[in-house]
Amino acid sequence: MRAARPFLPWVVWGMAALLYAVAIINRSSLSALGPAAQDHFGIDATTLAFFPMIQLIVYAGLQIPVGVLLDRMGATSMLLVGSLLMVVGQALMATVSDVSLAILARVLVGAGDACTFISVMRILPEWFAPRQLPTVSQLTGLIGQAGQLVSVAPLALLVSVAGWMTGFLGLAAVGLLSALLAALVLRNRPGDGTFAERLTGRTSKLTRNARGLGGLNQGGAVEMAPPSTEMLPVIKEPRVRGLRFWTQARRLLRLPGVRLAYWVHFTSPFAMNVFLLLWGTPFLVGGVGLSQPAAGGMLSFMVVSSMLAGLVLGPISSRFLERRVWVNLGISIGIASAWIAVLVWPGTPPMWLLVVLLVVMPLGGPASMIAFEVARSHTPRSLSGFATGLVNTAGFTASLLVILLIGLVLDLQGAGSPEHYSLGAFRVAFAVQVPFWLLGIVMVIVEQRRTGRWMREHGRRLR
Repeated sequence: MRAARPFLPWVVWGMAALLYAVAIINRSSLSALGPAAQDHFGIDATTLAFFPMIQLIVYAGLQIPVGVLLDRMGATSMLLVGSLLMVVGQALMATVSDVSLAILARVLVGAGDACTFISVMRILPEWFAPRQLPTVSQLTGLIGQAGQLVSVAPLALLVSVAGWMTGFLGLAAVGLLSALLAALVLRNRPGDGTFAERLTGRTSKLTRNARGLGGLNQGGAVEMAPPSTEMLPVIKEPRVRGLRFWTQARRLLRLPGVRLAYWVHFTSPFAMNVFLLLWGTPFLVGGVGLSQPAAGGMLSFMVVSSMLAGLVLGPISSRFLERRVWVNLGISIGIASAWIAVLVWPGTPPMWLLVVLLVVMPLGGPASMIAFEVARSHTPRSLSGFATGLVNTAGFTASLLVILLIGLVLDLQGAGSPEHYSLGAFRVAFAVQVPFWLLGIVMVIVEQRRTGRWMREHGRRLR
């Protein structure tokens, strides 16, 4: 059935990307609702920061366990579990007024979100050729950013017009519908049945004749020679069991390429995450003095910038494999420079400088996708889910720490509620990002040199 070869991989990818977009909507559902959430629950800035912080703690903390389960259970099962967890979380968020129950709702959203992205990234090498993966990965990120657009403007409008309960129940309904579609469409790899097919015990002809776009060898983004003698037990042991969990984590981290991927992901995306997940609207409204609609428009502009960057960075990463880490590093330095210019500008930053910031800062999201290409180039296939989860903890660990520190610094200055926000207080608070950039940039340079030396010693090249 030749027709299955060209279109089925794209159908599977499209469904997986849709689930990722829905997860992004759920993850960033408070991005434009910070002041509304403070009014709804009657909370200060530190408590508000705790919502996304606990969500990101759960997200980051579950990345490695989810990666282990992913290598065992398959991507389709993990995607469906994640979708249902987010449905329950948003339904709970819609119907409670108690802060502790709302935090539980964000825990469920974070747990579901944790299952989604790395599962999508695990599916891609099974359906696409290695040369296609950087571009497909960036397109996946672009569709995810489209989900961010929904949370920035339409969701905020829906909540303001129809109320808190209606807005969040609407999110739960969208999540449930997408999960039902995924059960009918998603397949882990060519030849595997959908969840519905496995449930009924019937496999369709489309599934039986499915082929990926990478030919017969669907082994992942990079066909690697045995890395090094110390890694051979990891390659021979396809599953992580019991106490071997930490042993295999240490063995992965002995590879400088895996450590490099970790720091690449740590450095570039956290500023964008912090801004879009929570502190962007308070900064633009309470600090700079923009109106709420203008702030929403600026956040939407920021998301569009990230989407356009994804279209460009995918082909660049595919064409210039040896330079892709330096592309990420240059973007990280640009983000830090733009933020520092805003922080030290005397008086209110001019609009042109804010526009520069909101163009440069979101480049960090697509740039962070390079980390997964680096990890894939240095990780045995049997541990690809584990390694992806490990790397994915980096940027979100940085994000949750910065989110919390900004809230704490605002409260310490007596500027922790909307009526006390000020530009000066935000400048001090956002300065907590600087040490994170310095740490990340230094470690990327160090690990890039170590990775290059390791590859030369072992006669290996990126492919």
